[in-house]
Amino acid sequence: MLASRQPRPAALAPDRAPAPDRALAPDLARDLAVAAVRATIVDVPTVRAHKLSQTSVTAQSYVVVQVRLRNGVEGVGEAATLGGPRWSEESVEGIKATIDAYLAPALIGHPADRLVAAGARLDAAAKRNNAAKAALETALFDAVGRTLGLPVSALLGGAVRTAFPVLWTLASGDPDQEIAEAEAKLAARLHRTFKIKIGALAPEADLARLARLAAALGGRATLIVDANQAWDETTARRCLPRLADLGVALVEQPLPAWNVAGLGRLRARDGVPPLLADECVFTPHDMLAVAGAAAADAVSLKLVKHGGLLGTRAVAAVAQAAGIGLYGGCLLESSLGASAHLQVFATLRDLAWGCEHFGPQILTGDLVTEPLRFADFEVHLPGGPGLGVTLDPDRLRHYARS
Repeated sequence: MLASRQPRPAALAPDRAPAPDRALAPDLARDLAVAAVRATIVDVPTVRAHKLSQTSVTAQSYVVVQVRLRNGVEGVGEAATLGGPRWSEESVEGIKATIDAYLAPALIGHPADRLVAAGARLDAAAKRNNAAKAALETALFDAVGRTLGLPVSALLGGAVRTAFPVLWTLASGDPDQEIAEAEAKLAARLHRTFKIKIGALAPEADLARLARLAAALGGRATLIVDANQAWDETTARRCLPRLADLGVALVEQPLPAWNVAGLGRLRARDGVPPLLADECVFTPHDMLAVAGAAAADAVSLKLVKHGGLLGTRAVAAVAQAAGIGLYGGCLLESSLGASAHLQVFATLRDLAWGCEHFGPQILTGDLVTEPLRFADFEVHLPGGPGLGVTLDPDRLRHYARS
């Protein structure tokens, strides 16, 4: 659905194509006003099953948002979910419906460069719906960057890094397959930190699986564990010291998101690995509560949690003020969504735990003309204006849900 003040053709064609050397219009606010918004659901198969504690993913779903300005420039954003409304309350179907009915109309006619005001409009139009808002804000940033010939990172203060240590997630549940997969990544110099998804099996089975991985990869790779809220506090008290004995460097969200006090109690115990907060931190207020409870050593930053690029920086600022480390989290984004994250991460002074934006590699196909570059155990910030990547219209049509 194309939201605009007046009916328009189905194609997202510009009102007028700007000449390459055309100067910005004198009335920049009018020239940068949002003319049209389109949201498209896409489903991209994955190369293998990706198992979490609460679901298993064999195709990754996104909502791709295209925002056209009156100057003819188009910006693109992406919202990702995992297996429907299981990781959070948003689904791609709900994201598209909310954008079409409530959020897109709130942006029509609004100057794209007034990003804080745009966020206020979106918040007034719908509560929460952070993933939907993140995709729209990303598209606004992309459009403004393309108009001005600047990367999004420049609009956020400028990049302090152009490459990021990047991990790979082992999530098939089969230790033989996972060891072979990790060996291949090490040999190709793509990844040397691996996050193991646990929680779908009984704790003892997961610990046995982790012991095999630690024995096979010990001394050559760093291991991180993600329980995706699967344990209660009693189970975590029993299992966390055993993870420390296996050399696990970081444990993500072992308890349900509501139990921030429990995370604080776990972290205060001896022999517990560093704890990473994820599902319990969506807003800066959540981050403040986690800091107050001394419940985490690091926080996982995701645009879909924090409502966009500006919200991500706000959460990061609270974490940094509390001495809590920053970790670049993901929801298996394509190169489009991953690039949006990298543009933000590039502007953070400290990103001690690196990032996990391996998503483009787990897809059977990507949504952009030139995917992100992975080399020497890092993912590299794309160059060029806006997000630095370009949506491929043929691939968008190919993966679009009919």
